[in-house]
Amino acid sequence: MDFRDSEAELAFRERLRAWLTEQAPTFPKSTEEYWARQGEWHQSLHAAGFFGATWPKEFGGLELPPVYDVIVDEELARAGAPPRPSLGYLVTGLGRHASKDVQQRFLPGMIDGTERWCQGFSEPGAGSDLASLTTTATLDGDEYVINGHKIWTSYSDVADWCLLLARTDKNVKRHKGISAFLVNMHQPGIEQRPLKMINGVSNEFGQVLFDGARVPASQMVGNPGDGWALAMTVVGHEREPSTLGYAARYEKTVNQLARKSAAATSDELAWATVQVHVLRQHVRRRLSEQLDGISHGPEGSIDKLLMTWVEQSVGHAVLAQTGTTDTDLFNTYLYSRSQSVMGGTSQIQKNIIAGRILRMAV
Repeated sequence: MDFRDSEAELAFRERLRAWLTEQAPTFPKSTEEYWARQGEWHQSLHAAGFFGATWPKEFGGLELPPVYDVIVDEELARAGAPPRPSLGYLVTGLGRHASKDVQQRFLPGMIDGTERWCQGFSEPGAGSDLASLTTTATLDGDEYVINGHKIWTSYSDVADWCLLLARTDKNVKRHKGISAFLVNMHQPGIEQRPLKMINGVSNEFGQVLFDGARVPASQMVGNPGDGWALAMTVVGHEREPSTLGYAARYEKTVNQLARKSAAATSDELAWATVQVHVLRQHVRRRLSEQLDGISHGPEGSIDKLLMTWVEQSVGHAVLAQTGTTDTDLFNTYLYSRSQSVMGGTSQIQKNIIAGRILRMAV
């Protein structure tokens, strides 16, 4: 694949750069401010034509090739702008598994940012082993009654809607008894409990307790028992480093470290720099495969592991070069520790690779 911009791609990139230059004074000055203003940033990106570039026009996207998302993520990282809100996994999940009526009702607001979303998958006893979830959805007339406890739910405190997994049948194999729902978060029976992160951020993740919350049966995604298939679509998309934005942000950090430190470059910084370039080339290969129509299944676990290793390598470089003296950079190290847990632990990813790719007994 030729990664040089076409004329149309270059024009898009230059228009984005000009817009980002205008917007630079409004960029959040802290991580807390970023999380507080993420919805505003989402709507601004969409209104300017830089969010949802690859998604269908009928739902508010531009229906452009995937390389345009790469351009957006690269330029956001280089400008020091906030990243795109991470919603591709939700759009992909509903795009593949929801009815046309559900798509037409929910995808436009999801894409343009007028309705904010969270994902209710993980539970206190069901994170990496998602199939052991215990939240239940019990049919009562034309509604389901939701009871249970979700945790590590991103944006739950500001979300209008939740893509929720719940158990609808306890008498079948555990994967087959799970269904997916679109739950209104502004109703009785839902309690929010924020989780404060080690880097001080308290509005990124939360716990959500459901006690008799209700959802119309028409807002089930697919049929009863289809939740696991949707979950695998969503998780698979989450685990793909589908853009170069991650690599661009990591590269910016290692370059910042190299400029900032008066001391000789540490082994950790040298290794992190190499890892960032490995990630960049790997993601380019994945993008090329995507453009050729090649989809990935368990290979997403390789991508997830690589991203974890790279982010934690960058975090270790921060610690080696600057210690705890620069709060913003030190927070990069603190946050990197979560990468081997969130989105599926590294141990689970290795088991998937061993069992489903290498065909080893695990």
